[in-house]
Amino acid sequence: MSHKIFKYILFSLCLSSAVSAHDEIFHHLTQSDHWPKLADGRSIIGNSHGGIDVANNGHVFVSVIGPNGGIQVYNEKGEYLKNVPNAPKDIHGFVIQADASGEEFIYGAEMSGHQIFKMRLSGERVLNIDALAQIPKKYHKPQQVNKKGWTPPPLRLTATAVNQHGELYVVDGYGLDYIHRFSADGRYLSTFAGKDAPWNFNNCHKIYIDPRYQPNRILCADRANHRLVHLTMDGQLIGNYATHLRRPSAIDFYQDYAAVAEISGRVTLLDKKGQVIQYLGTNDNRGETDKNKTPPEKWRQGVFTSPHGISFDQQGNLYISEYNKWGRILRFDLKLAE
Repeated sequence: MSHKIFKYILFSLCLSSAVSAHDEIFHHLTQSDHWPKLADGRSIIGNSHGGIDVANNGHVFVSVIGPNGGIQVYNEKGEYLKNVPNAPKDIHGFVIQADASGEEFIYGAEMSGHQIFKMRLSGERVLNIDALAQIPKKYHKPQQVNKKGWTPPPLRLTATAVNQHGELYVVDGYGLDYIHRFSADGRYLSTFAGKDAPWNFNNCHKIYIDPRYQPNRILCADRANHRLVHLTMDGQLIGNYATHLRRPSAIDFYQDYAAVAEISGRVTLLDKKGQVIQYLGTNDNRGETDKNKTPPEKWRQGVFTSPHGISFDQQGNLYISEYNKWGRILRFDLKLAE
């Protein structure tokens, strides 16, 4: 995230392969011993079909969907601390970011409830946007029964990003792939992107403000097209940043690098040019990936099933939440190079 400063290089639970001349920046890989309770299935989190981010104090926030869901908070050792009061139970993606005052806030959207929000880490909502009322109807999905006999909702908002001015960008990633822009005080401003040319999105799953460029860019995880796409802050297409990925679901940044959670069983590290540096935790057993039903007894240490959320903390440690109905979080350690 743009508010984080990273000083370390990547250590990890495991590495499936290393494919770049950049490998000399990496020291050696070691298993994390700081996150034992959640990485091996001994603790049931719940349906982790959401996101993950880390506050400046090191607390890890994980959105969980369902009756026991909301936003769960853990310390650096993986010990459960609390649920954020008033957090909705249908947050697919969120971000923690400081506003102009320096205070950190949670920004997100309710996937079913159609509310876009800004809330304090304590749970107090300070901004609430009625997406159904504010987003023009021409950007809503038509209410027609599909081939499965289900009528999709008009909006299914999957992620929120916030620029340096506090403006909110919200993507309809399980709907029509439009990105909707709001002012810092919640006024609707504009809509862009979508499934048509030149963007041609197909499940623009989550979006991020890419802080590595000046001016900043929007980076989109265009999952079904297996690519990451850069846009200007007003929605103009810049082009592909990376292609041939394993259905990318989430992204975070470390210095000039990007870490990509791919729901088809892998995390990929990319340089600023979009070139692969290395792969982490690759799972080639398709019976275990792309789904939320792989049970704890089939989890393998340091091997992913369905990475869905990803975040660095202030010390450079990397956290990944998986799409899993039991809930699974993995931590990869980062330490100074020798």
